Amino acid sequence: MDIHEFDDIRPYEKGEMNEALESLLADRHFDKIMHSFVPWLPRGMRNSMIRTMCIGVKTPLDFQKRFMAHIVRYVLRKHANGHTFNHDSISTDGNYLFISNHRDIVLDSAILDLMLFESGFSTTCEIALGDNLLVYPWIKTLVRMNKAFIVRRGLKVKEVLESSMLMSRYMHYAITQKKENIWIAQREGRAKDSSDRTQDSVLKMLALGGEGSIMESLKELRIVPLTISYEYDPCDYLKAQEFQLKRDDPSWKKSKQDDLDNMKTGIFGDKGHVHYCTGTPVNEWIDELADMPKTEVFKELAQRMDKAIHSGYMLYPGNFIAYDKLHGGKTFRKRYSRYDQRAFDKYLNGQLAKVSIPNPDVDFLRRSILTMYANPVVNKMQTLEL
Repeated sequence: MDIHEFDDIRPYEKGEMNEALESLLADRHFDKIMHSFVPWLPRGMRNSMIRTMCIGVKTPLDFQKRFMAHIVRYVLRKHANGHTFNHDSISTDGNYLFISNHRDIVLDSAILDLMLFESGFSTTCEIALGDNLLVYPWIKTLVRMNKAFIVRRGLKVKEVLESSMLMSRYMHYAITQKKENIWIAQREGRAKDSSDRTQDSVLKMLALGGEGSIMESLKELRIVPLTISYEYDPCDYLKAQEFQLKRDDPSWKKSKQDDLDNMKTGIFGDKGHVHYCTGTPVNEWIDELADMPKTEVFKELAQRMDKAIHSGYMLYPGNFIAYDKLHGGKTFRKRYSRYDQRAFDKYLNGQLAKVSIPNPDVDFLRRSILTMYANPVVNKMQTLEL
């Protein structure tokens, strides 16, 4: 494969970073974002600080280590209560394609990069990112500097197949030739009710670009299921709003501003504790599917991926409280204290108070948020005994 085949979607390469950085620093929208991190510095000094931090940066990995790692650490320090990473199932010497549930538009992959870096892995992740999120030029520049490759959305049927084949070929190239890690969500967009399910179409796309049979193509990618758990989802009330807006008007669609609001809220909202957990690499069991009909392989693979991801949830008191509230019982009463219950009630009421839509249906919004926190319990109950 020729790297230039992927020029329209790939991250920046060595030799392209300086021009990209200057483009970023010249953008006034990017400057507004940086102002929120260091509001006491005037623009000229902010740009000087960034240039100083990026001295010697030649590759996206350099940029992540020199610049993005500091940003993510700052966000976690200010807006989270600790982060942990269980990667016992994989080796720090390997490179993998991580398929995970999707909680936050920006931070899911950014936190994974930091955790890989801090845990001694040789590289971070290249990130699959939908072009619907590239609402400003500076965002596209920044994410390509940050090892993102672009997933095209809103295409015609013929274009979808062509785009999927190109993206799949690129991921195989990144894993086998560049020896990169890759992060991709298990479905298009976030599961707004937090009931995480792997889309067959994602797995089928992965198999398009490799060599040999379906099994050989998938094995080439070294797939690892990954579970992301946030104690609190800062965007929970925004997701609940979307549920009501779609309920009241089935034709309602998010705007670009809605996406920006979700990104900003996800970054700067309280997340509580954050935990990532890798599952057993798919290559250790995928041969068990070799004799299945092709039509059943992806369905079975998706179900096994779901089971692995659900098994890896870290459940917090709020998850158990939400389950008991929804079901009107005390099934998990021993999993939380009265203090936990008061704290969660205060949090829930605070999130509901942030809702800003006409005629809010408070009972519906409350149930929607409780469902988001209860579903990981439901899914894990179906996988393991709690």
